[in-house]
Amino acid sequence: MANGGLDALFAPRSIALVGASDDAARIGGRPLRYLRASGYQGRVYPVNPKRETVQGEQAWPSIAALPEVPDLALLAVPAAATRAAVEDCVAKGVKAAIIFAAGFAEMGEEGREEQARIVAIARAGGLRLLGPNCLGAADSSIGYYGTFSVMLDDGFLEPGPVAIVSQSGAYGSHIAQLARNRGLGIRHWITTGNECDVDMAEALRWVIDREGVKVVMAYAEGVRNRAVFFEALGLARKRGIAVVLLKVGRSEVGAHAVGSHTAALAGSDGVFDAICRQFGVHRARSTAEQLDIAYAVARAGLPGGNKLGIFSMSGGLGIQMADDGDEAGLAVTPMPAGAQAELKALLPYASPVNPIDATAQAMTDLPLMTRYIQVVLEQGGYDIFVAILGTTPALPSYSARLAEALEAAGPGGEGLIRAVTMSAPPEVVRAYEERGFLVFEDSVALTRALGAVARFAESFAAARAERPALPALPAPLTASGTLSERAAKQVLAEAGMPFPDERLAATPDEAAAAADAIGYPVVVKICSPDIAHKTEVGGVVVGLKDAAAVREASALVLERARTAMPGAMIEGVLIAPMIAGGVEVIAGVSVDATLGPVVMFGLGGVLVEVLKDVTFRAVPFDAEEARRMIAETTAGKVLQGVRGAAPSDIAALAESLAALSRFAAANDGRLAGVDINPLKVMPEGEGVVPLDALVLLQP
Repeated sequence: MANGGLDALFAPRSIALVGASDDAARIGGRPLRYLRASGYQGRVYPVNPKRETVQGEQAWPSIAALPEVPDLALLAVPAAATRAAVEDCVAKGVKAAIIFAAGFAEMGEEGREEQARIVAIARAGGLRLLGPNCLGAADSSIGYYGTFSVMLDDGFLEPGPVAIVSQSGAYGSHIAQLARNRGLGIRHWITTGNECDVDMAEALRWVIDREGVKVVMAYAEGVRNRAVFFEALGLARKRGIAVVLLKVGRSEVGAHAVGSHTAALAGSDGVFDAICRQFGVHRARSTAEQLDIAYAVARAGLPGGNKLGIFSMSGGLGIQMADDGDEAGLAVTPMPAGAQAELKALLPYASPVNPIDATAQAMTDLPLMTRYIQVVLEQGGYDIFVAILGTTPALPSYSARLAEALEAAGPGGEGLIRAVTMSAPPEVVRAYEERGFLVFEDSVALTRALGAVARFAESFAAARAERPALPALPAPLTASGTLSERAAKQVLAEAGMPFPDERLAATPDEAAAAADAIGYPVVVKICSPDIAHKTEVGGVVVGLKDAAAVREASALVLERARTAMPGAMIEGVLIAPMIAGGVEVIAGVSVDATLGPVVMFGLGGVLVEVLKDVTFRAVPFDAEEARRMIAETTAGKVLQGVRGAAPSDIAALAESLAALSRFAAANDGRLAGVDINPLKVMPEGEGVVPLDALVLLQP
């Protein structure tokens, strides 16, 4: 079957329920009750060797006895009976199975071993598994409910543009219930549990490929398959599907690779945040935020831009929303002068700039308010229009007429989102939604959601833009062990990073000759694969202006290194030019425990670990993505030129970061870390100059 057996899991044409119960309230009874009541058109086979019928349906004694091979088996049996049930599925040729039972890897070593045995049996037989310890899956458009979740006791899901993928069954049920309460239609609902086989990334990839899905609400505790995860997020961005992700575990910090600044800064949560930005994913900080954004996308789609027009009958509330909108990244731009004059003529005491305060006078003349809003929609050039209504819609005598007045102003242009903030009963909220308005009670929640949908629109537009293919990856490293600075710079230079003219010298006389060739002033540095931090052994001398000074400094650093680390392998001394000017930044590669190699960039120099002004990207990426990466940091602002300083060569820096990303991708599995600190970004047109480099390899 297509999609590696996932169609059988998430949209099956026939289902066997192993452990079927006559009690419709039990785990083995609920799926059968749901499938019958939902109008599922596929064939359902209850399997129970102890009964002839289950809930009035013919029961079958075993999977082997079934008259056909079902697409899917729902295994509603205890953990101790699961392995035998999986073996029966394999023997019959079943494509997929969902394991409801808990008591496996989450319980300790014995459970992990039993789970591994089950997975081995399934893989050998070509059987895909969801779970164990999960609530199953559903596709409301075909009435498929492979679950025992009690959320369905209140009714089935309504098909719609929302998909839910959750590692936690409880969270998946919770967010689905909240979404239903908000009036959202949910087509696909998947919980992955222990992820012994199919994981959140594969499920995400599958739902993103479905027609009609506009937004995915995902819940993650970790990522098991980063390649598929990145593929899924990249596909969502290309297809214009909004992924709103809640990932818990924000306080966990990734492992530190010894001797690398980069790894010390690459806390896994920071990496996850940055990768979400890279792929245009919104990482929600709360369930409420996740739901608000999904609601906005599902009901209104995406705006044409981020310009926000605010209409109010209270100046104070309008100003508050302007503040909230600005904080959310929306542009509260003024009305054009001609439109302001027209509005002033309509209501002389109003403020027509933006926020547009029509004052309470508009409330007494609804046709006038309609005309006022019409001017705003037609001439304001806004992508998002919000009317602040307060408690007025709660008045039964006024609510419908107010809604009609707003609607009469027209839908505005293509790509316009219309929203209102108000406090009103649920039936009034639904009435406004049916007229095409998003409805929020809270200004901050609304502007944050609108800011998120505007960023989705921007990200999707960037993904659609024609961009040249990435250059080929460099040849992977053949070196082993720890690299010296000289060797590190050689491999990075071959990968496309520029380095200044530096020379290795074995003796003080060779050092003086190298300095004469390079030109003064120069730096002398000890060169050894065993000395990662040269300053700690007194292995660096700067500002040397003649050959005699270079001879003396070279002898000194060689002696210091041998004294401090007698067992170190000394290659000699590196002679490098002193580079004046430029802005110091740091770049590097860290290997995240779950997301693999990532490039890190931020403000460099001695304060790097204090300021932690850094961001990350999954590899490989192009120079355009590197520019976005740079712009996220304080370093990016400094590089644009501050206090009269000339702009720095951001283009050259972006190319260098992209080259570093290709190097990291080519050596995935071999690198433990890369540290380039400081990396000097020279004035525009003069390139970048990496002054120090460290490459750490996996043992």
